Order: sequence, then structure tokens, then C-alpha cells
Amino acid sequence: MSSENTYDLIIVGGGPIGLACGIAAKKAGLNLLIIEKGMLVNSIYQFPTNMTFFSTSKLLEIGEVPFISHSEKPTRREALEYFRRVQQSWDLNIQFYETVNGLDKGIDSNYVLKTSKGNYKCQSIILATGFYGDAVKMNVPGEELPKVKHYYTEAHPYVGQKLLIVGAANSACDVALETYHKGSKVTMVIRKDSIYDRVKYWIKPNIENRIKEGSIKAYFNSSVKSIHENSVILKTPDGELEIENDFVLAMTGYKPDYTFFDQIGIGIGLDEYATPIYDEETLESTLPNVYLAGVINGGLKTNRFFIENTRIHADMIVKSILEKDRLKTTKK
Repeated sequence: MSSENTYDLIIVGGGPIGLACGIAAKKAGLNLLIIEKGMLVNSIYQFPTNMTFFSTSKLLEIGEVPFISHSEKPTRREALEYFRRVQQSWDLNIQFYETVNGLDKGIDSNYVLKTSKGNYKCQSIILATGFYGDAVKMNVPGEELPKVKHYYTEAHPYVGQKLLIVGAANSACDVALETYHKGSKVTMVIRKDSIYDRVKYWIKPNIENRIKEGSIKAYFNSSVKSIHENSVILKTPDGELEIENDFVLAMTGYKPDYTFFDQIGIGIGLDEYATPIYDEETLESTLPNVYLAGVINGGLKTNRFFIENTRIHADMIVKSILEKDRLKTTKK
């Protein structure tokens, strides 16, 4: 393998925390590469077009690059522009549209990372892959139909359409309200007996009032049994029910890529959230010199970590990498 494909550190994931890790590594003088399977901050690009962050712009800042937004809480569009400026300001070495396919143990405690475009040798790896790329499936017949969407962008395609929205958390309620106001006939199917308690305080009464007045139909304690070209069959407390339907928007959440974790040998805890196993102080996983950064550290508890409370992961990990390097040097 040529030296040009050899790095001190490879970061898998070009989202905000991957960028933060890259900045910390560059500050420390590490030779680094960031590999991203999609575009820059791919997950943010997939957010709804008109989304506004719950966090303030100040709490999203990384790399000492000021985040200036028109209001206290920035929009998706402003965030995309901000992280583009971060990338340009720090001139980070990122390769986009490249998928990691595997990981082999090399010699001298190094790793060989296999991707869709080649192999790379490195001493340390940071996985900052997030969870937004792997939707939680309903696992029902018909889920593979084109009418079923696990990501929502904007309301316009659904004007005048009969929508079934699956879920009762923030995303589902946001989508239900936006599409209803744009002229969709909206039905919600909700597993529990109420809207999720932690829905944003300005959204919860709005969606509950729309349901109460009948503007949005909701089936509580219910689930999807099967999906068909022109209808959906629901399981409700009153038995099975078939309703006319044009699109299903499954706002059922997202999860880390456990298939990839299993493939490369990352240990997973036995707790209810299938939390990856890592050192709390260094964020090193069960694989030596392989670190976990960002929201993936919460496992299935996807509301535990966000950009604002995982920015510190970058410095924690780079500190550990440098300390290990010093120990190696001392032993020599």
C-alpha cells in the first residue's frame, strides 16, 4: 500500500461531529482523512426543507467558526451554509460519496479500512456515522412500495393526497401539521394512547387540537398491518380497518448502523437501548484505537445526544490518541 493511502487517523462520517473531530485532529497535527458515504453533513441535508433547529446557532458552533443566523434558532438552509463554511475554513481532507465496506487488522496494531474506492491504512479510527441514514422499519407487507417514505422533505408533493403518518413524536407531528395546512387529508396511526409526552411544547397542543376537532384523524393504540397500492390496513382496538391511501410517511425514527458495527466487531451492550460499549473518558470502543463519536453513542436512545452535547467528543478522542502516541514514543 502506498504511503499516500496511510493516515494517522481516519474519521468515518462527514457530519458536524465528524468535522469537529477532523478539526481537533488537524489542530493536533495528525494526518487525517474523513470518509463520507454521501455529501457534506449528509444527515442535515435530509432534514425537512423548512426545518428549524431546536438548538441555538451558538450551541451548534464548531471549530471557532461563528454561526450567524437570522433568528436565535437557525434553519436547515442556514446550517448547510454554516457547515460548508466550516469545511472551507479548516480545509479538511474529506472524500465524499465513498462507502466503508470493511475493516481488517493490519500489522503493528494498524488497521486497513476497505471502501468502495480503495483501501487505507491508519493507526486510529473515529466512527461518527450518526443514525439518520438507517430508518427504523415497520416490517409489514407493502413497506417496499414507492408510496412509502421514511424521510420527509416538504409538503408540496402531498397536496390533495390522502396521507397516513405513522408515529407520534416530533417528526410525525411536524409532518402531520405541515401537510394538513398545505391541503393534504391527514390520518395518523399511533401505537400508544396519546401523542408522545416530549413533543415540543409549541407543537403538542396544536396537533392535539387538530385531532380533537377532527381536522386530522388519529387512530390510537393502533398499528399498520399491511400497505397496498390504494389503501392501508390498520390494526385498531375495534379490529382491522382498511382506509384509502395515496402515501405513507413512516416517521418511525432512525437507528445506528448495527450491521456495520457487528461486521467490524464493535461490542454492543445488553441494555434496552443496545448502547455501543465504549470507555466513558476516552470514547474508545471494544476495538483498540477505534473510537465512537456523536449521537451513535446513545444507541437506540436517539434523544440522548445531539450536536451541542457531543462537540466535546472531538477533544476527548484526540487527547486519547495523543496520549497513546506519547506512550509508544516513551517505550521506544
